[in-house]
Amino acid sequence: MNFQGKTAIVTGAARGIGLAIARRLAEGGATVIMVDLLEQALQEAAASLAQTPGTVHTFMLNVTDEQAVEKLFDQVLAKTGQVDILINNAGITRDGLLVAMSTDDWDAVLNVNLKGTFLMTKYACRIMMRQRSGRIVNIASVSGLMGNPGQANYSASKAGVVGFTKTVAREMAGRNICCNAVAPGFIDTEMTRVLPDKAKERALSLIPLGRMGTVDDVAAAVCFLASDQAAYITGQVLAVDGGMAM
Repeated sequence: MNFQGKTAIVTGAARGIGLAIARRLAEGGATVIMVDLLEQALQEAAASLAQTPGTVHTFMLNVTDEQAVEKLFDQVLAKTGQVDILINNAGITRDGLLVAMSTDDWDAVLNVNLKGTFLMTKYACRIMMRQRSGRIVNIASVSGLMGNPGQANYSASKAGVVGFTKTVAREMAGRNICCNAVAPGFIDTEMTRVLPDKAKERALSLIPLGRMGTVDDVAAAVCFLASDQAAYITGQVLAVDGGMAM
C-alpha cells in the first residue's frame, strides 16, 4: 500500500503487533513515529526498519500522561507538519480472576488501554480536524467482543475501545476523519507465548481456522483501514481472529 507523504503515529511500536504495523507503513513510504516506553527495544525496532522506503522517528512516551501526549503531538507537528494516521496499539494485561483482582491491576489496564487511546485520539483529532482528513485505527480485542475468563479488566478496556471507536467515528465523520478498530484474536506474540500449554490448547479449540494468527495478519488489516482504499469505511470493528468470535 502507498503511504508516501503520510505521517503515521504508532503506539506500542517496539515489538509485536505495533512493530509489524510500523514496518508495513514504512514499507509503504510513510513517515512513521514509533512510540513506546521500552527504550532499548524501541531503538532496536527502529533500526530494523532502516532499509525501508519510509522515514522513522522514535519517541519515548507514557500514553496515560496527558502533558506528555500533548507535547508529542506538538513535536510531531514541528517535525513533519501533519498527522495523517494514528494507530492506538499500546496495551497491557494484568490477568486474574475477578474475585482476586486488585484495584491497582484494574486501574493499570484501564488507564493504558482505554485512557491512553482517549488521550492520543483527542490530540490527533485536533490536528486532523484542521486538516479535514485523517485515519484512526484502534486495536481492540476479541476479549472485548466475547469476554474471556481471567481478563475482566482487559475485556472491559477493549470493549470500551469498541464503543469509543464508534463515537469518534460519528463525531469526526463530517471532517473526513475515519475511525475504525481491529480486534485481534489469538495472535502469536510474546504475550501469548508465555501462556501455559493448556491455555493455548483451549484457545486453539475455539478457532475455526485452527491456528494462531500472526502479527502480519493483524498489520495487514490495520494498514488497509489506514489507507486511502478504506475512505468509505468508518465506525467498524474488524475481527482478525480466524473466526473465533463469530
